Amino acid sequence: MEIRRALPQDFRELLHCLKMRSKYAVLLVFVIGLVIIEKENNFISRVSDKLKQSPQVAMEANSTEASPALAENGSLASLRELDAAFSQLRSHLRNVTLQLTGDEDPRPRRHILLMATTRTGSSFVGEFFNQQGNIFYLFEPLWHIERTVTFEPGGANAVGSALVYRDVLKQLLLCDLYILESFISPAPEDHLTPFMFRRGSSRSLCEEPVCVPSTKKVFEKYHCKNRRCGPLNITLAVEACRRKQHVALKTVRIRQLEFLQPLVEDPRLDMRIIQLVRDPRAVLASRMVAFSGKYETWKKWASEGEAPLREEEVQRLRGNCESIRLSAELGLRRPGWLRGRYMLVRYEDVARAPLQKAEEMYSFAGLPLTPQVKEWIGKNTQAPQDGSGVYSTRKNSSEQFEKWRFSIPFKLAQVVQDACAPAMRLFGYKLASSPAALANRSFSLLEEAQPSWVT
Repeated sequence: MEIRRALPQDFRELLHCLKMRSKYAVLLVFVIGLVIIEKENNFISRVSDKLKQSPQVAMEANSTEASPALAENGSLASLRELDAAFSQLRSHLRNVTLQLTGDEDPRPRRHILLMATTRTGSSFVGEFFNQQGNIFYLFEPLWHIERTVTFEPGGANAVGSALVYRDVLKQLLLCDLYILESFISPAPEDHLTPFMFRRGSSRSLCEEPVCVPSTKKVFEKYHCKNRRCGPLNITLAVEACRRKQHVALKTVRIRQLEFLQPLVEDPRLDMRIIQLVRDPRAVLASRMVAFSGKYETWKKWASEGEAPLREEEVQRLRGNCESIRLSAELGLRRPGWLRGRYMLVRYEDVARAPLQKAEEMYSFAGLPLTPQVKEWIGKNTQAPQDGSGVYSTRKNSSEQFEKWRFSIPFKLAQVVQDACAPAMRLFGYKLASSPAALANRSFSLLEEAQPSWVT
């Protein structure tokens, strides 16, 4: 009888103990969840290893073209289901984090992604964040992944490639630059590399203490612009990233906004995504200059009309416009996971009013616009005409952004308009009905920007 009476008392004590320690139990669940996320990282890394083959020949500086739309098949569906499951888990973990902290914004550190395509002015706009002293800015680090991972159009392999991009991006935003060592060729030795793509375009990689004395007889393919630095010490770069208050990254190699949902929902990140777009007719005109060899067929067809324009090239153009449009439509629909974290910006609006648009982007990111950024914008948006090279970030912006109207033949503009009409309508780009309309500066090809583009 004494044993029977003692059992309920023990049970009550056990319940009391569990109640007292409930918050520790929740914390334990959170830690276990993080372990699961890290297991996903390992899974994606294994996908990366399978995709990695010998480096393929790639164009320098922002030469990526959109691949055709992904094919729906069994493998792709399985990957999507797995990705959705992890996304749901991250959402739960974020809620647990907010409950434990009792704060809706527990991490003031911002993670900013400038998402664009080639020749849309992303290097210029990226400087708005590169010039901010407390932001660790990286310029196109995913270029290394593109050169190392083999991409095949459509199917599960294309989805796997997108997941690799996303996984690397996440680690970079968390200041884990070591992940690039698997993709830089030749491989870094003792965390030192002279082959970090366009290092000079990231101030954080060219200032002390990351900038170490240069080494004789060491060839640096991508060197700092304003000072001589030795090979990039990735460990020092990681430490510098962790010391900076915020992280910003510019890339033209992420096309599908939907794949970024796990990053937005990751409790370790406070993401702000800025999607930069530009009139596709201007993009084509710029690419024909910057990547001349890739557009020989276009130029011959426009000037001579003899060599037919290959249908696959038109389809590539259409696919590029559609991927941009679909991502923008997703952002503008304001899904719960993206609300308040997505902003659509037209390059033309930045060119016409750079300081105003910089202030809007900084406000969206929840950051103050510093005098050093304002000074840079003032100096670099009134550059002389001969100072605006193909890759230059110095622009007489108010005059430069419509120069394409006088360099592209109307028949090429018509091809772009036919292929990209849905995207152009969404972004407020007017179609030109004749060569005279295209070359007439008094006829604006730009509708007013919509306030709803900031979500």
